[in-house]
Amino acid sequence: MEQKIDVCGLEPPEPLERILDGLADLAPGDWLRVRHRRDPVPLYRMLRDMGYAWQTTRVAVEHFEIVIWPQDMPAPAGTDAAGGSSA
Repeated sequence: MEQKIDVCGLEPPEPLERILDGLADLAPGDWLRVRHRRDPVPLYRMLRDMGYAWQTTRVAVEHFEIVIWPQDMPAPAGTDAAGGSSA
C-alpha cells in the first residue's frame, strides 16, 4: 500500500530525516511516495545501500515525486523503474 509524505516546505536536513523515518515505518509490501521541491541526490546512494529502489519524476520546476520501494518487491504500479532511476 502506498504511503505519502510531503517534504516541500521543510529545510535541510529535515526532508531527508522525514523520508528515512517514513521508510522505517513501512509495513511489508508498502512503498513510499514523496513530494519534494528538489531532486534529493544525496538520498539515492543511501537508498541503494539500504536495499531500496526508486523512481524520481520531475513534475514541475520545484516539484519532484520520488517513489521508493524495497528492491526485493516488484515496482509499484505506475512506475517503470527496475532499480534506482530518475525520469
